[in-house]
Amino acid sequence: MSHFAADGDIAGRADLDVVLRRFYTAAFADPQIGPFFTEIAGTDLEAHLPRIGDFWERALFRTADYQGDPVAPHRALHSARAMTAADFGRWVQLWRAAIDGRHRGPNAERAKAMGERIALAFHERLAGADAEPLRGGVAAGFVPLAALKLRSTAA
Repeated sequence: MSHFAADGDIAGRADLDVVLRRFYTAAFADPQIGPFFTEIAGTDLEAHLPRIGDFWERALFRTADYQGDPVAPHRALHSARAMTAADFGRWVQLWRAAIDGRHRGPNAERAKAMGERIALAFHERLAGADAEPLRGGVAAGFVPLAALKLRSTAA
């Protein structure tokens, strides 16, 4: 039996900001994908969070005015060091864990599903003809998330 305590569903921008900070804190520290943020892109988290918050707020709630091409910065990273299906899979694992550690509900589920779809689409767009083949709609090396449990449960 899980002793999971959630804060309810993702209700708006304030909740998204907390999820994004949790996600990026984990992503920056992650040995697999952290270097994309810290070494290759040199991401300034405080500068990045408002823009990515606009992206997710628009995606989930259609309330933010996000303009731009979200693929462009990822294309630059990919040209510096190829992002693999496993890298995108790790991104999705951390994204789901950041949400699951705090929220449950339809918006939380939609955010997790959107994250996976976005990761797969980015992988296909960036890798192009070199994209790893899809099996059952999932790239080889893209870790099946339902099979993983990233959060710990209290005894």
